[in-house]
Amino acid sequence: MKTLVCDVCKRVIQNPIKDRNYFHIKDRDLCEPCKDQLEMVLKPVVRNKHPFNYEWYERIMTESIEKAVQKGKFDAV
Repeated sequence: MKTLVCDVCKRVIQNPIKDRNYFHIKDRDLCEPCKDQLEMVLKPVVRNKHPFNYEWYERIMTESIEKAVQKGKFDAV
């Protein structure tokens, strides 16, 4: 049996299945609840960005994940 630990909340992910109950983003592993929180934090920011730029999105997503890893939770951008 494999176990994996979420890099943000430090919870153990039992029987990890990539893109189903954990997500590997930019060298970080996020559990499903943390991935949902990441999307909720980024959604209002992305909606206000015109025109959309994928490089900008990657940068802001990576920064949000790194801040969350340090704090142990996601905060608004």
